[in-house]
Amino acid sequence: MPSKEELFASNFASLAEMMNAYAGEAVRVAWSEHRRSLDFSPASIDVMEQILAGQTAEDLEYQTRLWGSYLGEVVRRGFSGEWELTAHPGGGISAVPALSIRGSRLYPLMKVYRRLTMGEGESLSVFYKMVSERLPNPSKESAQGVL
Repeated sequence: MPSKEELFASNFASLAEMMNAYAGEAVRVAWSEHRRSLDFSPASIDVMEQILAGQTAEDLEYQTRLWGSYLGEVVRRGFSGEWELTAHPGGGISAVPALSIRGSRLYPLMKVYRRLTMGEGESLSVFYKMVSERLPNPSKESAQGVL
């Protein structure tokens, strides 16, 4: 797995490749630094929440990319989303990674940033539960013929 410096210096072929690389690094960091296993399952969001409960708001850019990419990959894989760069929802000229899922746009990196800076009130577990309730599972939809 690449180091923090290697990730920052990498030229990725796509946004999806970059998000996947950071998510993979989150899995490695969770194990090597926290002895917690992340497996891209919905239940792993609770594990990540426990890791972040012990984090301080230091090195925010890296922490946001690391854990936000992991959160985004869990959501993307579970709900068949696509990564895209989109205008910052607060306005301005900056672009941020977002997930596009069946007409909805989610900002997992921004959610993690808020969790790191604002604390437990910005629970990632609650966020994932809300997403799950509002975005039906695509495999259930196709089984019902709704696609």
